[in-house]
Amino acid sequence: MDENRNEKTVDTEHRPYEVVVVGGGAAGLSAALVLGRARRGTLVIDAGEPRNAPAAHMQGYLSRDGMSPAEFLAVGREEIAAYGVEWTEGRVTAAAPDAPEGFTVSLADGRTVRARRLIVTTGLVDVLPEIGGLAERWGRDVLHCPYCHGWEVRDRAFGVIAHPALPAHQALVVSQWSSDVTLFLHTAPEPSAEDTARLAAAGVTVVTGEVADLAVEGDRLTGVRMRDGRTVPREVLFVGTRTVPRDGLLTALGAATHETPFGRFVTVDETGRTSVPGVWAAGNAIGAHEQVVNAASGGYRAAVAVNAELLMADLDRRVAAGTR
Repeated sequence: MDENRNEKTVDTEHRPYEVVVVGGGAAGLSAALVLGRARRGTLVIDAGEPRNAPAAHMQGYLSRDGMSPAEFLAVGREEIAAYGVEWTEGRVTAAAPDAPEGFTVSLADGRTVRARRLIVTTGLVDVLPEIGGLAERWGRDVLHCPYCHGWEVRDRAFGVIAHPALPAHQALVVSQWSSDVTLFLHTAPEPSAEDTARLAAAGVTVVTGEVADLAVEGDRLTGVRMRDGRTVPREVLFVGTRTVPRDGLLTALGAATHETPFGRFVTVDETGRTSVPGVWAAGNAIGAHEQVVNAASGGYRAAVAVNAELLMADLDRRVAAGTR
């Protein structure tokens, strides 16, 4: 399947779109599908940087369990094209309010488009701890989400690099998938007394000291090497990343944000509405734990809210003008 075959050249003289969706992952494509089916003129602008690109498969999405992320996106693009939604590759660099209603959206290649409403689904970047070998094995036997990958690696020897904000949490969760779990505190603080008791109850071994790098043999993780020279045999390593949302477009528009244990994210209501009139956000741009199925749901909710707002705005104008 040619996943780019529904790309269209965006004409800057095109009538203004009703909605521009910035980001073409699960959240953006889901929003676009709903809007297309609602007969809204919609454009998806996709920079092509999905968070789950390193993963061979995605799990936990009913009816799509085991599908590759690339295939999922290709199918999504085919589906939105069937409803007249346009899709183009590009990087949005700015969006500016455009009187009397809407926004002018600027792309890095010089194109500009107009939209009455924006849905921003630009995702986030996972920043790994500075440990040798992590990046090379990311998405293979270095993982971050047991709900995404735990079943596939169950009953193997797990290691967990403690997250500075919640040092025990991930080790406790992954103990559901293996009885052999070692928590490497690395640079994280000691767990609380309560969590120390939980770790003991779960049978988790705690290793203090900093991790230096990974031991790999034959393209397979075999252990975690400590700075003091020890090597702890492990087959799978879970890592809590530092998550950095790609929210520059939103914050430049003045969207309110809030702090979480996993970083600062844009504040939205239950539909994804931001504090900026006419702007919604969904997916990992608004939270570190928006898995594919959650992101798709968020995109759906945002699209329904956007469609309703456009409908009521148009009807109110007709009422004010005394027309039908």
